[in-house]
Amino acid sequence: MTILVTGCAGFIGSNFVQTWLSSSNEAVVNLDKLTYAGNLANLDALKDDPGHIFIRGDIGDRSLVSKLLAEHQPRAVLNFAAESHVDRSIHGPGDFIETNVVGTFNLLESVRAFWQDLPPAEKEAFRFLHVSTDEVYGTLSPFDPPFAETKNYEPNSPYSASKAASDHLVRAWHHTYGLPVLTTNCSNNYGPYHFPEKLIPLVLLNALAGKPLPIYGDGQQVRDWLYVEDHCRAIARVLEAGKVGETYNIGGWNEKPNLEVVNTLCAVLDELKPRLDGIRYAEQITYVKDRPGHDRRYAIDARKIERDLGWKPQETFETGIRKTVQWYLTNQAWVEGVTSGAYRQWVGKQYGA
Repeated sequence: MTILVTGCAGFIGSNFVQTWLSSSNEAVVNLDKLTYAGNLANLDALKDDPGHIFIRGDIGDRSLVSKLLAEHQPRAVLNFAAESHVDRSIHGPGDFIETNVVGTFNLLESVRAFWQDLPPAEKEAFRFLHVSTDEVYGTLSPFDPPFAETKNYEPNSPYSASKAASDHLVRAWHHTYGLPVLTTNCSNNYGPYHFPEKLIPLVLLNALAGKPLPIYGDGQQVRDWLYVEDHCRAIARVLEAGKVGETYNIGGWNEKPNLEVVNTLCAVLDELKPRLDGIRYAEQITYVKDRPGHDRRYAIDARKIERDLGWKPQETFETGIRKTVQWYLTNQAWVEGVTSGAYRQWVGKQYGA
C-alpha cells in the first residue's frame, strides 16, 4: 500500500510525512516543486528510509502526475501543495492563482483519470484529501462564534481567495464526477521546519539575532494556534475514517492575539536562552504598519472532528511553543540553510531594515 503526498518538502507536508512514517509501514511517494519554501533539508531524517520516495515536480504537470499514479498505484492522494503566505500573495498574487487554483485543477484531473480506471474495490477505497485553511471563511468579530464547517466562504486576501477556489474545485469534482474527496480546513500551524516568514519563526529568529520583533498594527489580531504534529495526526485520522465528501475543521482551541503569542515566545526564550545582557527579549518588540485587508480574528470550531472521528489536540499552546523554541535552538544548521540572501531581502522589503 502506498500514498502520494504533494507539497511534502514544505512545513506541514514534511511534518506529516515524518509523522506518518514513524507510525506506519505504508510507503509514501512525495512530490514537491521545491519553490522557496520547499526544502529538502526538511526530509533529511527520511533519506535512508526505503518507504520514502521523493520526486521533484509540479502538481500541474499532468504527464508527470499521471506517470506517478500509474507506477505507484497509491490508495490515496493527499494535497498539501500550496502557496500559503498572505503577505507574498499581496505582492504577487499570480503565483497563488497558478499553484492553488490551476495546479489543484490539473491535479484533480490527473487523479480523476487514474481513479476512474481502478478496479471496483480499489476505486471504492480510494481517497483524495485536500488540505486547506480557515482563512477561506473570512474574518470574525470578537463576539462571533468560531468557524464551523457550514460557515460561508468570505476570503479577503489573494491567498485565501485562491485556497477558497481550490476548495470549491475539490467539492465540484466530488459532486460532478463522484471523486471520493475529503477536505480539511486548519487554523494557524506552528512547530518544527516552519519557514521563517510566518509570525512565530520570524520573531524567534529575530529575537536570537537581536533584531526588532515586528508586530503588525496593534498586535491584537487573534488566531487559533495548532501545533503541527497535532494537525498531522488529525489528517491521518480523517484519511482513515472521514466520510467521503465531508469537510473537517482542525483547530487547536488556542485563540490568542498576536502580541500575546510573541510575549509568550519571548518568555520561553528568556528561560531557555537568556540574553547575555540580561534584557528581556520582549524589549525588542516593535510595531509596523498593518498589512492591507488584515483579517482581525480567526477561530476554529473543531467539535465535528472530535465528535465524529475522536480527534482532539494533544498540545496546549504553552507545551507546543516550548517544543517549537527548543527545536529551533537545537537545529541552527537548518535555520542557517533557509535564511538565505533571498529570504533576508524579503524580510527587509516586508518589515523594513
